[in-house]
Amino acid sequence: MQTSDILKRVRQIEFKTGKLVRETFAGQYLSVFKGQGIEFAEVRQYIAGDDIRSIDWNVSARTGNTYVKKFNEERELSVIIACDVSASQYFGSKGNLKVEAAIELASVFAFSAIKNSDKVGLLLFSDKVELYIPPRKGKRHVLRIIRELLAFEPKSKKTDISLALSTLLRLIKRQGILLFISDFVDNNYEKSFKLAARKFDLIPVIIEDPLEFNFPKIPALIQIEDAESGVGGFITPRTLGQISQARKDVLTKAINLFKLSGVDYINIDASKNTLDPVIKFFKQRSRKLGV
Repeated sequence: MQTSDILKRVRQIEFKTGKLVRETFAGQYLSVFKGQGIEFAEVRQYIAGDDIRSIDWNVSARTGNTYVKKFNEERELSVIIACDVSASQYFGSKGNLKVEAAIELASVFAFSAIKNSDKVGLLLFSDKVELYIPPRKGKRHVLRIIRELLAFEPKSKKTDISLALSTLLRLIKRQGILLFISDFVDNNYEKSFKLAARKFDLIPVIIEDPLEFNFPKIPALIQIEDAESGVGGFITPRTLGQISQARKDVLTKAINLFKLSGVDYINIDASKNTLDPVIKFFKQRSRKLGV
């Protein structure tokens, strides 16, 4: 993609997602994502019914009156967008690649974050950490993230979810929101996923394409090649069905892990409207939190 094409696409994404954030997600993002915790604000005189655990004994002893500590929620969050850029993401059977759906989703969350004065960071991964941009504030920073998502050319084709998660656990010191976008075609990431779910408000996003689960009928042999491993050959209709079932099994395993870890997830069909599942996610989480 040429530089001029990238800038044009950035402007298109900024217009579309910025408008959506203003009209649809204004307020919802703020209500469904809590801040980092609490920070000390001031002391005030004790009122009957106050929790005695909040009494500031030092101030009370010094003044001769009973004072309690008052705290405010620390609103600022860090939003980390981790995006799978392995070869399987560059697939699409109906005009829209899985990675394009991922970019649109990432942009919505990034613009929602800066609208609420939160920081945004980016991790692109394959079976390597391809790129890491630390969390920062500001529209210019978000536009840089979108440019990287559009223009980045990964060095590797394979996937290592465990490496991506363990890297973020090491790099990000404070809790925050982790939007983890992948098709989850990988194994042996359960331990790092559970650790990440305990530290972050982890939101896994499954990006899929309908052709991965329902291959069309074929009359005889066809030749295929795995995008990540490069392994290929001729297969029969029966083998094609087995590949489809294997993909369904991988997805079922991932969803079971998400439920077991107590995390909300988003499932996106790259051939359909990317943002409908996001709107559904916000509404479901709002109901869940009673906001």
